[in-house]
Amino acid sequence: MKHNINKEALVFDDFLKIYKAEVTHDSFNSDQEITASRLALDKGNAIAVLLYEKDTDSFLFIRQFRYPSARHGHPWTLELPAGAIDAKESAKEAAIREVEEEIGYRIDRLEFIVEYFPSPGMLSEQIILFYGEVNSDQKTSKGGGSVSEKEDIELVKISRYEIRQKLEERFFTNSISIISLQWYLLNKV
Repeated sequence: MKHNINKEALVFDDFLKIYKAEVTHDSFNSDQEITASRLALDKGNAIAVLLYEKDTDSFLFIRQFRYPSARHGHPWTLELPAGAIDAKESAKEAAIREVEEEIGYRIDRLEFIVEYFPSPGMLSEQIILFYGEVNSDQKTSKGGGSVSEKEDIELVKISRYEIRQKLEERFFTNSISIISLQWYLLNKV
């Protein structure tokens, strides 16, 4: 099947960018092509890291305020350490940087989990998930997030034994955490 992006324009340019395009693509339901106007929200690609702290038998999460989820009654979300991949930076380099910045741990070895589109109908962002193992003595700084980005991050440890139950109880509310933990249960237990 074929597609073409006929015209594309940047219609909003801030921390997030919005592109508007006229697209043409083949149809599943007829011999006629479809031409339509579409929007894409772009903020670049991101990483997230599922970290298991071996000596405490715990997973390391972060909690921070999120305006979009606050609009739905969930102002402080529990998430994995995550962040944007900067220009000229590999996904692994971004993961190492974000873990140190957000929770203060030095990591050097990461295992790739998956790369996926969290909301392909709206976002151009791809998320790359990694898994890593640390010990508590690898915490070398306070963490807490980037001051220049006005991040305010709390480190939260959850026992490995609680993870399955918390998934069953729908405790986690974001795809990054859910996908990573399900991967762990399928591949590491």
